[in-house]
Amino acid sequence: MLPKVALLVSVFLSASLPVLGADTWPQWRGPDRDGRVPGDKWPSQIGESHLKLKWRVPLGPSYSGPIVTPDRVFTTETADAQLEVVRALDRKTGKELWSTNWQGAMKVPFFAKSNGDWIRSTPAWDGDSLYVAGMRDVLVCLDAGSGAIRWRKDFPAELKTEVPAFGFVCSPLVTSNALFVQAGGGVVRLDKKSGEIRWRSMTDGGGMNGSAFSSPVLARLAGVDQLVVQTRTHLAGLDPESGKELWSTPVEAFRGMNILTPTVVSSNRLFTSTYGGKTLAYDILREGERFVVQPAWSFKAQGYMTSPVLIDGHAYLHLRNQRALCIDAATGTEKWTSGEGFGKYWSLIAAKDRILALDERGILFLLAANPTKLEILDKRKLGEDTWAHLALAGDQLFIRELKALAAYDWIEPKP
Repeated sequence: MLPKVALLVSVFLSASLPVLGADTWPQWRGPDRDGRVPGDKWPSQIGESHLKLKWRVPLGPSYSGPIVTPDRVFTTETADAQLEVVRALDRKTGKELWSTNWQGAMKVPFFAKSNGDWIRSTPAWDGDSLYVAGMRDVLVCLDAGSGAIRWRKDFPAELKTEVPAFGFVCSPLVTSNALFVQAGGGVVRLDKKSGEIRWRSMTDGGGMNGSAFSSPVLARLAGVDQLVVQTRTHLAGLDPESGKELWSTPVEAFRGMNILTPTVVSSNRLFTSTYGGKTLAYDILREGERFVVQPAWSFKAQGYMTSPVLIDGHAYLHLRNQRALCIDAATGTEKWTSGEGFGKYWSLIAAKDRILALDERGILFLLAANPTKLEILDKRKLGEDTWAHLALAGDQLFIRELKALAAYDWIEPKP
């Protein structure tokens, strides 16, 4: 059972985000943007008798996570180093239903070449439209039924900002009436129907070409609804309606490598971890009309790209040194750090007391959410070059390899 404070956060999120059903994976990190999966069904093993390949479709390269609806799956790719492509596939068969493309590819700096030049941001779906971020700081709204382009926002052209050196990395956050992204050298709210910019905040550049990596979340902190963002230099809370900065605090990271999505621990606490910095918790408090950011604790371990999952007050995280960490989110006490190393990255999703962790080598781990020790229940090789985030919807798991998308059915064999 979730702690009471977590239930309060969930109520706020469900009221703000589109309600699309348990059989969908509508955005970055799932229905509530926290890596948690609703429902009771969860595998006891992930061997071929429990996790069966349904279909696998070859595609062009992409690191975007798949988006899953009741009847289709959306995925992106970069084609011929020139075009950005969005495809809708039939969820049952993998058959293509439509595709849309635009000019949009770019080259990333030489020191980032190992992670490729292809599209990175995970789209968002609100039941009607699909919102896709292209590498050149462009945001495109598509009709989810037909693939027709409804509007296109070119931030560098409109705002006279630079194309970010690493491309558009932030994954869009869509609510019942708005769309939030880190783009255009800042944080932006758009009208999701028209694409018009409603406000733009935190436009100090935030590091190299203003290119933010982290994705925003909605939270209720210190009794106030807010948009939580981690730029390349700061962790901050913004008024979702006006864009007013409610509070902010510097966050140390090597070359602004703040990549994780901040995690809401309770009604006033946030958790984050940075590349070249530390693992941190902050309490967001109010003194009258003023917000106060109070460091709760810090821990020496450095995160990298893996946004953690929070289970029963414990954060499970993959670190820069390729080890796994479990830490008490209330006290900052290390519960365990794995003796063994894994890949460079994990995408994490959790349900009840189980965690699925997919590393970039294509190895899927089934873990017990055990705060006393690392407990690997099962593991299996499922693909190659799997930097894209996992998606789990109903009784199906979707894995985006660099050059393919695969769907697997959960099967619980009869005794």
